[in-house]
Amino acid sequence: MKVKICGITNLEDALLACKAGADALGFVFYEKSPRYIEPKKAKEIVRKLPPFVKCVGLFVNCNSDFVNEISLFSKMDLAQIHFEADEKFYNGLLIKHIKVIRAKQKDDLLLYQDEYRIVDAFVKSYGGEGKRVNIEWFKDVDNSKIILAGGLTPQNVLEVKDLGFYALDVSSGVEIRKGKKDHKKIKDFVEAVKK
Repeated sequence: MKVKICGITNLEDALLACKAGADALGFVFYEKSPRYIEPKKAKEIVRKLPPFVKCVGLFVNCNSDFVNEISLFSKMDLAQIHFEADEKFYNGLLIKHIKVIRAKQKDDLLLYQDEYRIVDAFVKSYGGEGKRVNIEWFKDVDNSKIILAGGLTPQNVLEVKDLGFYALDVSSGVEIRKGKKDHKKIKDFVEAVKK
C-alpha cells in the first residue's frame, strides 16, 4: 500500500517523509488553508527531493488555468482536485489529476468508481481536520482504486490496513501543529502501513 504525506510546508519535513518511505508528498495551494505553501517555496522543495517520489498539488475552488500554471511552475506530478468541478474544468487540465470525494454517505464511495480517487470525510474547510470516514462503509466495496484520507494516525492505521486501499493519505495525523510534521509520527505511520 502506498502512502502520501500531505500538507508539506518545509524542506525538513519533506526529506524526512521521503526517508521514512513516503511514495508521495502533498502541497496545498489553497490560501485559506493553514498548510498553504507558496508555489515558489514548493518549487524549491521539489528541486531538492530524491527521485521516484511523486509531488501532488492540492487545489480548491479555482479554474483549470490556475491549476496548470501552478503545477507547471512548481513541478507537480499530479493535481488533487478537492472540490466539485465540471467537465469543462477537467478538459482544460494539462496535468494528470485525481478527484477527491468528500463523503457524506456510503453511496458517495461509488462516485468515479472507474477512476483512482481520494475519499475524505466531508468537512466545510476542505480537509485537514482529522475527521474520519465511517470505516464500515468500505467493508463490502472494491477499494483497490481508493486512496483513503481523513483522520488517519499511526495509532489507528492498522484498522484500515486490510481493507485493500490503493493508498493512504495523511496530514493532521502526523503533525505537531498545523503545517509542521512530527517526524516520529511520520516514521511510525509509514512503518505501520508498509510492514
